[in-house]
Amino acid sequence: MSTVTESIVKEVKKVINGKDSVIAQALTGILAGGHVLMEDVPGVGKTTLALAFSKTMGLNFGRVQFTPDVLPSDITGFSLLDKQTNQMKYQPGAIFHNLFLADELNRASSRTQSALLEAMEEGSVTVDGNTYLLPKPFTVFATQNPTGASGTSLLPDSQMDRFMIRISMGYPSSTAEKAMLEARKNGINPMDSVKQVCDMDTILRMQAEANNVFVHEKIVDYIITLINKTRGHADLERGASPRATLALTSMARTYAYLSGRNFVNPADVQSVFLPVITHRLILTPEAEVNSKVAVDIAKDILKSTFVPKV
Repeated sequence: MSTVTESIVKEVKKVINGKDSVIAQALTGILAGGHVLMEDVPGVGKTTLALAFSKTMGLNFGRVQFTPDVLPSDITGFSLLDKQTNQMKYQPGAIFHNLFLADELNRASSRTQSALLEAMEEGSVTVDGNTYLLPKPFTVFATQNPTGASGTSLLPDSQMDRFMIRISMGYPSSTAEKAMLEARKNGINPMDSVKQVCDMDTILRMQAEANNVFVHEKIVDYIITLINKTRGHADLERGASPRATLALTSMARTYAYLSGRNFVNPADVQSVFLPVITHRLILTPEAEVNSKVAVDIAKDILKSTFVPKV
């Protein structure tokens, strides 16, 4: 599948300039079967990234621009009386897509945010006591502006923990920004040139193959050690959850798969540790006062942990 994944990256890079590591992390998250949180300032290409992936991977795409008046039923769907049959008929909500973009999720009400929880965790929604399965593959791409931006609020810890990774686009370099302008001369939209290179069956097959990548017992112990260090760290009020252990293992497997290997090595774990872990860490008040940040703590944990030889 290396040719397919290389083609996916090539197509996405037509519209996202100078962000190779971000593209790789997002693709790893999709093939790991997880959900991706993109946190950044407006206008840096978060929505474009999600749309490009859906187009080149042949995924059915849906989007909701979240505002305080978006209702949970807008996401999950609702039952409506069918006058012809005199029975309640289910009307699917916006979530029923292979790739669902929850744009500016932290502008929504807490009730609406919570409507995503079952879908993200279970791959289904429950309406009026009936459960409806979501299509496969299924990935949520959620964007949020930094906390403190007008009209935003913190996502609940439970919601944050359901995202396999958190990535940040960041501002483009001068070279990348110039290339972006060149690609859009004469009213050309680079998204129009993005081609589909695979389909949903191929994605499901790649997800299954990635899930079967071998993880040695020493690597398992290494992952558990890293996770446990977050739980006992002096600067952390709360460390990573067992869900984070599963996410780190899945991401490491998929990273190895994308690297062309059928086994995980320590470098795979290290490569995905930061995007998997940092958004799950809650700092102590003392650490925040001392201007410490989760990413630096996670880096220190990586540096101070013995790396096994496999």
